[in-house]
Amino acid sequence: MKVLLAIDGSEFSEAASRMLAAQLSAQKIEVLVLQAVEPLVFSNPPQMAAGYAPEMGVRLQELIKQAKDTTERAAQVLRAAGFKVNVRVVENEIRTAILDVAAEWRADLIVLGSHGKKGLRKFLLGSVAEYVARHAACSVLIVRTPVDR
Repeated sequence: MKVLLAIDGSEFSEAASRMLAAQLSAQKIEVLVLQAVEPLVFSNPPQMAAGYAPEMGVRLQELIKQAKDTTERAAQVLRAAGFKVNVRVVENEIRTAILDVAAEWRADLIVLGSHGKKGLRKFLLGSVAEYVARHAACSVLIVRTPVDR
C-alpha cells in the first residue's frame, strides 16, 4: 500500500504523522512524506529591472530548506516505527501539489491533518483538506485534533 502523508510543519501535520505511525501496520506500507512550498508571487512593474527583489528568492530558499527539515523529521519518526519512507518537497500551490504527486506516485491513500477552519476564515483561506478529499482519485484520511479555537 502506498500512503502519501502531506505535511506543513504544523501541530495538525504532527498529529497526522503520529496517527499514521500508531494506527497503521508498517508491514507492506510505503510512505511518501510530502511538503509543498507555495511559490512567492511577486510581480514587478515593467519599469523595474529583473532581480529587483532578490530577497524573495532568498526567502523561498529558506522555506524550501525548512520544508526539507520538516519532512525529514517526520520521515525519521515513521522509519523508527518500521515504515519504508521517502520524502519530497515541491514548489507548487499546496492543493495542486498534493493531488499531482498522489496521482504521479499512484498513492492508495492520502493522509493529512486538518486545521479546522470554519466560517469566514474557511471561506477566505479555503480548506486544503476539504479540497483534497473532494478531488483526490484515491482514499483520503483527514486527521482532526481537538484544538481550542
